[in-house]
Amino acid sequence: QVQLAESGGGLVQAGGSLRLSCAASGRTFSNYAMAWFRQAPGKERWFVAGINRSGVTTDYLDSVEGRFTISRDNAKKTMYLQMNGLKPEDTAVYYCAATRRGGFYHRGLNEYDYWGQGTQVTVSS
Repeated sequence: QVQLAESGGGLVQAGGSLRLSCAASGRTFSNYAMAWFRQAPGKERWFVAGINRSGVTTDYLDSVEGRFTISRDNAKKTMYLQMNGLKPEDTAVYYCAATRRGGFYHRGLNEYDYWGQGTQVTVSS
């Protein structure tokens, strides 16, 4: 198993930036593909960005492509989401998730085995 803990959320004005971090426990962080999901009030939890085990391959929701960058540092057992050009519609609780599944892309909630507690991102107009 792996335990995940997000940090870095906060309040930012539109056009601003935030960097989220997801710290993982355990000795096998590199065995997991990772992803960020988000959930706004009254909305379903939805995939935002994913990254494979090595960090070479990434996958983004169309609406964040070019604005967000997902990365990972396996030596530090940490995943990141750099968010630039933030928009009010990005406001949500952001969750870190991990899966043992192989392949490049996993966008479904049921494909992930482990979740962090979430961190709030609020973008004002």
